[in-house]
Formats: sequence, C-alpha cells, structure tokens
Amino acid sequence: MRNMWKFIGIEGGSSLAISVIIHAVGLAALAFYKFSIDHTTDQVAVETILADEERSHQEFSQDLSLDTRASTSLTTQAGGVVSDAIGVGGGGSGFGGGGLVASSQAKIGTSEVMKGPALSVATIGDLSIPGTGEMGLDFGEGVVKGATGARVQGYGTAMGRLSQELFRMMRKDPVTVVWLFDASISLRDDRKEISENFNKIYEELRLAQAEAQAANIKYSPLESMICSYGESLKKLLPAPTSDITAIQKAISSVTDDESGKENTFQAIIKALDEFGQKNPRDRRKLAIIVVTDESGDDDELVEDAIAKAVKARAPVYFMGREAVFGYPTANVQWKDPETGLTFWPSVKRGPETEFPECLQYDGLGGRRDNSSSGFGPYAQVRLAKESGGIFFLLSGEEKELSGSDARGNRKFDDLPMKEYEPQLLSRREYEAERNKSEFRKTIWQVIVAINPNLDQELRLQRENFSMDPATFSRQKQTNFSRCLRSLSKLNEGIRLLEKIEPLREAESQPRWRAAYDLLYAQLLCYRVRQFQYLLALNHHEREKPLPKNPKSNEWVLRHVQELLAPTPEEVRASKVDMKELEAQKKKAIEMYNRVIAEHPNTPWARRAAFDLRNGFSYRLVDRFWDPRYYDGSVKVNVPKF
Repeated sequence: MRNMWKFIGIEGGSSLAISVIIHAVGLAALAFYKFSIDHTTDQVAVETILADEERSHQEFSQDLSLDTRASTSLTTQAGGVVSDAIGVGGGGSGFGGGGLVASSQAKIGTSEVMKGPALSVATIGDLSIPGTGEMGLDFGEGVVKGATGARVQGYGTAMGRLSQELFRMMRKDPVTVVWLFDASISLRDDRKEISENFNKIYEELRLAQAEAQAANIKYSPLESMICSYGESLKKLLPAPTSDITAIQKAISSVTDDESGKENTFQAIIKALDEFGQKNPRDRRKLAIIVVTDESGDDDELVEDAIAKAVKARAPVYFMGREAVFGYPTANVQWKDPETGLTFWPSVKRGPETEFPECLQYDGLGGRRDNSSSGFGPYAQVRLAKESGGIFFLLSGEEKELSGSDARGNRKFDDLPMKEYEPQLLSRREYEAERNKSEFRKTIWQVIVAINPNLDQELRLQRENFSMDPATFSRQKQTNFSRCLRSLSKLNEGIRLLEKIEPLREAESQPRWRAAYDLLYAQLLCYRVRQFQYLLALNHHEREKPLPKNPKSNEWVLRHVQELLAPTPEEVRASKVDMKELEAQKKKAIEMYNRVIAEHPNTPWARRAAFDLRNGFSYRLVDRFWDPRYYDGSVKVNVPKF
C-alpha cells in the first residue's frame, strides 16, 4: 500500500490525501453513470425569469401545455413541460437473407406479354443527378444556438413562453419585436386567435416588471411592430408601439395576399434591415416573430437571413406547422361556395430536411399523402436555431388538410424522435457530407431517379378511365408503356439498394438507416402493385364489366388487399405466377414490418403502416364525377393558399 501512495506522488498516504483520492475516484465514476428517469411521472418546470442572465441554450425536448391565461406570477411555469428539439441512438440489425432473386426481378419488369408497343427501357443510370441549383427548382434551395422546436397546442401557450423570452432580452436594453404575419388565406383563423391572446404577453410582462421593481431591478420597455407579408412586406403600423389596442387593430387589418406567394425569408431580411441596429450606440434589441403555416417560397435565402440575424444579434421565432414527411407540398381541401365543387390546391409545407430523404413516388405518381414529419420545415427551423430563437410547432388538428393521414393525432413521441432529428446543416455542407458516403449517395440517387416531379413518364393514370371500350383500350396502351418503363426503374433501384445493404450497419445516423429501410420496402411493394396495375387494366379490357351505378361516368383505380391472379396465358408469357406474386408480397410485408419494428413511433413506421393498409393491388370501380371538372363549363377561381 505504501508503494502505491509513493507511485502516485503522495508519500505516507495521509488521511487528507486518501480522502481526496477516494472522492476524486468517486466523482470520476459518477461522471460516467447515466441516471434512469421515470418518464411516467408528472413533470413541472419551475423557473424564475429574474434570476439567470441568459436562458439555457440547449436543444430542448419538452411540450408546452395549453394555457391561454396570463400567469399570475412569473416565477413559476404552470402545467407541464416544454418539448423543444422535437423529434440519437438506436441501431437495428441489417436485412438478413438478402432480397428477392434476380430472376424474379427480371420477369416482372420485362414480361413480353405486357409490352405492347416497343419502347426503350430506361434505367437509373440513364438519368444524371441534378446539382444543388437544379434541385432547388424542385425541392427548394438547399451567436448562440436556439431551439429546434417547441411543441405547443395553441398560440396562447407559445405566447406564454415568448413573454419569458422577451423579458429576458429586456433586462438590460429596450426591445423592438417585429411580428410578421403570413397574409395567406389559410392563416385567417390563426391571426384572429393571436389577436385575442396578444394581451397575454403584455399582461405577463407587466407582472414581471412589477416583481422586478419590488426587487429594485430596472427593466427596459418593449415596443411592437406589426407587418404582413406575401409577395412583399407590408407595415401595418406607422411605427413600433406598446399600445395593445393599436397592435390588435393592426393584426385585424391584415388582408389576404392574392398572389399566393409567401416570401418569408425576404420579409425577414427586410425587417432585419429596417429595424435592426443602424447606430453602434443604439442599445435597442430586436426580435422577429413569424406566424405562418407554410415553409415559404424563397427558402433559398435562408443563409442570407441567418447571416443578417446573427450579425444583428436578433433571434427569429416561428409559430408554424410541421413539415410534410420528406415531401415539399401538402394538399388542402377547399369547397367553392357557388358551385359546390371541391378542390385540393397544394401548399408548400416541407420537407423537414435540406433535401428530401424519402421516395417522392407512391407507385402511380406523385405522393398524395400529408404525412407529418414531426419537425418544422428545414429552413425555418435552421434559422430559428442559428439565430438563437425557437420554432414553436403548433401540433393541433388542421381541418383544411386533405387525406385520412391528415386527421387525428399527428404528434410523435419526442423521446424516440430525438434520435431522428435532421442535421440542419447548410445545404452545401449537407450535400458534401452526403456525397462522402456511398450508402447515402446511393439512396439519394434512387430517390432522384424515381421522382415523378422530374420524370413525368413515371406518372400512371389512376382516374378518369373512359366508359367507352375503344377509348379505354387507348388509355390502357399508353399506361402500359409507362408502367413497363417504371417497373424497369424500380428493379434497378432495388438492385442498387441490395448492393449497398452491407453498408447499412456502418451508417451512424438512424435517419439514413430508416430512409434505406423504408425505401427498400416501398420499391418491393410498388413493384408488386405495378404488375397488379397491368393485370387490372388487362382484365378490365377483356371482361368489359358494366358499371354498378347507371349514373357513373368513369372508371377509377382503387387500392385493394387481395391480389389479382394472372391468367394462364399471362403466366406462360410473363413467367410470373400467383406463387411468385405472393412471395414478393410477403417479402415487401416483411420489410415494412422491419421498418415498424426498428423505427417505432416515427414517420417511417407510420408511412410503412399506411402503405400496408392500402394493400398491394388495384381494382377499377365505377363512379360519377362531376363533368364540370373537365368540360370547362364553369370557371372557378380557386384561391391561392
């Protein structure tokens, strides 16, 4: 023992030295010990805004509870926790056993009986991968850190948190807060709710200032400027003011922008230029609060906005909605009050990442789902984070969104989602990092090559099939050619993904493993579906069924679970029988279930379940579709959302 003390430089091993050593070893051990937290208990965040100089700039993971009342005391945050950085870890085993045999892939894609007119079969290699500039046309361009997201159930809750943020800024200097309201039609009700809750901020600030004065602490004043934006920025007050009545009146005066454009980042840049510090001696701080339900049409300006916000030391806050999972747009439902016709215009709502990381195809054309990503739009969240602001993710129901996947609970559990957070790099950095990895680069190559927004020939007809047999035959012939070409690209995509499967386990980010798993499952599924599409058209042409409803005027494709069996002639020509179709369906189901098991409570799992519910086959069914949609007899001005 004496030799040990001598070795570490303490001759004699005094009691004081021994105590120091023991405590040091104990502390070192504790530093590597992870405490287990019981997440089932109620959590209460207690915070005083009169204490620390600055808020903790961490990646938050909390939920803001719904409470639109002004707090009676600023020393306590009542009712629950705040979840910022909404949703790193989980791995998962690779695909054991490999994919389908190559002969199966070739049979479905090259079946002679399905060929119809001659066409050149395209492969993924036939397409060049667009660069950053070209992709920007299709998907959008690609201080102290702020929060990537705070999930809230309403504007009142977000305003409670904002009052703390503004009061923190007011501890030393006066503050000007510029409110930027998206002037789109879809935000009418939101503007009304915000106006009604606006007194929450000022009432809580008044209470906080009273507490500060009682403690002999001086706080500076707050002024607000109200602006709206669409195609351009519009000031709704002559100058910043603290008059609540004038502020509410200005919010109520926001008129709809008829252009349908949301130049969000241009508006932010103009606000920073006009209201930011122009004189080095000017101690007035600036905060920008953007209220919008879209991702904006000019997010290629995000890096310019970040540079200006950081230079001005102006945090940018967003009250927005979650991005569509891996897709640029969502569809809203609008009914014309005069004709009664319903339309589904698109709005820009994503994606949540620098560039989409999942398939843009649903097997027949562009995606029609409004699946939630669980995160805000990439450019907005990046700006909030880099400027020191917060993205408030409004997670309430959106009645305007179309589709069954837009209904009900769109929220994900924050704990598993934390592992799947987007990187939020600049688009240039993201692209460079992606291209360093053969695994990620190949996934991106497949996504781009099988993108109906870039390759219109991938779009297959799904509705408005004619009741006239001769016209139907012509429609069938056109879609046969397209479907065969699409099948060849699906086969090539499957081949490329199976080639990089050994690299999956070495991938460090769960997002990319999930992207691979879902993409592979979808290509397997859509290959079966497209072969079923060909069979459905063939059988319909041969059988010439009569409509069940005498008023029906068109045939439309519907998803069904039960596979359509090929005829003996089709089996002989294609070498694809029912046994093989069932085997391929089983393989796709296994891959979808793997996604659900390895990435539970995530958008990838939800999308896998969505595809499984839709099934692997199609049937043509009759329906009546108002001819006014097609014949141009009625002119409807669908508003630009």
